[in-house]
Amino acid sequence: MKLHAFAGAGLFLLLAGCNQMPGTPKPGIEVPRPDSVTDFATLYGQNCSGCHGQNGKGGAAFDLANPLYQAWVDDGALRKVIAGGEPSTGSEPGTQMPAFGQSAGGFLTDAQIDALVHGMRTTWQKPGTLNGQTAPPYQSAATGDASHGQALYQTACARCHEQPTTKITDPTYLALINDQTLRTIIVAGRPDLGHPNWQGDIAGHPLTDQEVSDIVAWLASLRIQTPGQPYPH
Repeated sequence: MKLHAFAGAGLFLLLAGCNQMPGTPKPGIEVPRPDSVTDFATLYGQNCSGCHGQNGKGGAAFDLANPLYQAWVDDGALRKVIAGGEPSTGSEPGTQMPAFGQSAGGFLTDAQIDALVHGMRTTWQKPGTLNGQTAPPYQSAATGDASHGQALYQTACARCHEQPTTKITDPTYLALINDQTLRTIIVAGRPDLGHPNWQGDIAGHPLTDQEVSDIVAWLASLRIQTPGQPYPH
């Protein structure tokens, strides 16, 4: 009889303990489905902050809190890169930006991607950032002239980017970054790193669409098919 009582008490304690296991919902508390979360801070913190920084800056990836970037890029471009990532193509490498949209194998719904875009706009976009200036377009129809881009790079960029810690002509670095990201950094700048935008005093005048395309074309021409080689002995 005592054995049965002991076994019954043990079973009760075991069942009670299961209710306290980590991750077990507490009674009366409703846990939302992951695909129902549309709070910007939550979505950004779970999916973006690891690369782009806790407040949209200071991360390893591009500074999303840059007001000029937010004024320059349109909603469609933001949605596209969040949903589909930046995979490699036949002509250029991709980046480390993964696809978050469910249509591309990710976990975020269209509504959640819209919430991220809307949250970036309301949090980091500042009216009047462009101050009436027309920036080179996000995507250009201009065909870059690599030879002119090389000459322009020496005039506008080399004095900063030929330093060992900021050198961007290394083929291994260029294998990790696509043409659009190069264009984005040139046009929008990286204020978190002190990099000027297209209006900065880097060429003696604001860079034109063609000049930006030329610099990107020259940098792209430096890529090699086997980055990191030849391996050191």
